[in-house]
Amino acid sequence: MLHSMTGFARETVETTLGTLTWEIRAVNHRYLDVQFKMPEDLRPKEQVFRQQASAILGRGKIECGLYFRRATDQQSEMQIDTELVKLLSSRISEVSAILPSPAGINPIEILRWPGVLQQREVDAEPLFEAASALLDTTLGALDDMRMSEGRRIVEMLESRCVDIESIAALVRLRMPEVLAASRAKQRERIEKLDVEADPARLEVELALLAQKIDVDEELDRLESHLVEIRDALQDPKPVGRRLDFLMQELNREANTLGSKSADAETTKAAVDLKVLIEQMREQIQNVE
Repeated sequence: MLHSMTGFARETVETTLGTLTWEIRAVNHRYLDVQFKMPEDLRPKEQVFRQQASAILGRGKIECGLYFRRATDQQSEMQIDTELVKLLSSRISEVSAILPSPAGINPIEILRWPGVLQQREVDAEPLFEAASALLDTTLGALDDMRMSEGRRIVEMLESRCVDIESIAALVRLRMPEVLAASRAKQRERIEKLDVEADPARLEVELALLAQKIDVDEELDRLESHLVEIRDALQDPKPVGRRLDFLMQELNREANTLGSKSADAETTKAAVDLKVLIEQMREQIQNVE
């Protein structure tokens, strides 16, 4: 099933150590680019998290944010390094003796000094296991969202394929009429010149003209590309690049159809094809 490259997922879990939250944002990108923002305690596990993401995601720019709010433990969280506080107090007294009129020291400022308030170390391994399990859940939610968006894109592409087939069928149906009108127009021009043309030479020229404006090959290739697009839409593997290439091929056939056009209806058909193909191409830019 087709997957979009855009999506968002957010999952949270409560543990004995605190609250873990993963937020994952995905947008389209040429390759798979996974970036992580996480607490320093879990930074050594980034490669493991990266492998988890790569196992599920094929393409896209993925921003993964892991947030951790420690559980409150008043007895252990508010430990003060009293030796450091005494040292700071001693240094403050020395500075106060030098200054002519020193301001009073706010105890809150002392508490903000690096190292004064000490937190107990977090056991990283249980935290990593919880974060890893939660990442799998979040990636699953993101994948579901991307798949849902992919289904919408498939419906849109299928609809445009049907429209392209209809236009191609109308052009093919009108080609005998277009060829006949072109032959009649050339004969009329020769008659206006009031000269006697070599019938054999005239038939050769008319045959060359018919070959020049005939678009059967272009229509055949156009229909062949539509078959390939439908096959790709059923492929479980990432097919974004393949679909992008097929859009280029469709556009090439539409351009050739326009350049060979011998009447206004065929020209309009070529323009309509290019509009439909561009609509498909814009959606395919978001396909994994």
